[in-house]
Amino acid sequence: MNIPFLDLKAQYEAIKEEIISVTMEVYQSQSFILGPKVEELEKKVATYTQAKHAVGVSSGTDALLISLMSADIGPGDLVITSPYTFFSTAGSITRVGAIPVFVDIAPLTYNIDPEKLEKKVSTMEAKERSRLKAILPVHLFGQCADMENITAIAKSLGILIIEDAAQAIGAEYKFSDGSLKRAGSMGNYGCFSFYPSKNLGSFGDGGMVTTNDEEILQKLKIMRVHGAQPKYYHKVIGGNFRLDALQAAILLVKFNYLEEWTEKRRQNARIYRELFARKCIEGVELPLESKERHIYNQFVIKIDQKRDELKRYLINQGIGCDIYYPVPLHIQECFRYLGYSPGDCPVAEEAAAKTLALPIYAELRYEQIEYIVEKIGSFLRDKKTS
Repeated sequence: MNIPFLDLKAQYEAIKEEIISVTMEVYQSQSFILGPKVEELEKKVATYTQAKHAVGVSSGTDALLISLMSADIGPGDLVITSPYTFFSTAGSITRVGAIPVFVDIAPLTYNIDPEKLEKKVSTMEAKERSRLKAILPVHLFGQCADMENITAIAKSLGILIIEDAAQAIGAEYKFSDGSLKRAGSMGNYGCFSFYPSKNLGSFGDGGMVTTNDEEILQKLKIMRVHGAQPKYYHKVIGGNFRLDALQAAILLVKFNYLEEWTEKRRQNARIYRELFARKCIEGVELPLESKERHIYNQFVIKIDQKRDELKRYLINQGIGCDIYYPVPLHIQECFRYLGYSPGDCPVAEEAAAKTLALPIYAELRYEQIEYIVEKIGSFLRDKKTS
């Protein structure tokens, strides 16, 4: 059996005619930058994420970058974030001249650990704490970080929250007062990616920034067009962060299927759990199923031993899989100047060494999931007896 890690071709075949139709509209209009399609998508994403406003930008990375720039975070400023995430999270911090401060993750969610965050802040000297401008939590793999505690810490320090929600559109978090909020609506900024592999993916790069603040909204709109207002008059330096109309048109088609696709991902996650339990497979830690809404951009398991060997075995059996992320950011070569060493973020380092992402896309069939689980079980049983 051949099971790709992600099957975008199957998704495309189901909506092909709609995609061709809307792209033809854009071709005929010859209006390719921003415009009504982008505005329509912004309104829909704002409503869906429960934020007041949304601004379409050129990528998820640029969503982070423009948020940092509009927040006036720059040289010498400190931004706390996770060491276990895609590179752009910390890369964007350094691109504005700021310094990422890595705080280790929680072992079950893989998101930044609020207890370690609080401890880190409490051990900072006053001068260092005065340089702290924001916390940039990541809602990794489709599950929200512990935003109640993170928000409380940020509020006590008087600093901003920039949510990296690139993998988490539609994910929800329940506060202790019973209120349920969606990723991107809980911080000062929410940053989303429309990279093709996301639950809502474009045919290239694209992104969105959400906010509940009118002043931030206006600044984002100016910043994404090189800081111009009106055209050719620049009070600030921005960037070329515009979302293409063509990508917006495609995303508007896909948006109509987002809930259906996300629920199928969640259903596939339940099937994985049922099959792993039924087959009594030991040595595999499944993703935490929180009471809130996990949207499963990735289904990541943790293997006690021989993760890399298992990956090779599954690929040889026709099963696509991947490692997110093999080297934590704090020990990446480009961040060596920050002074971190192996052992500084042990939970992130263990996750990097032991986790493996399995197929989870909406088009995945029951018999394919069953085949994946059977092969994992066979591998682990063979290793146990060898």
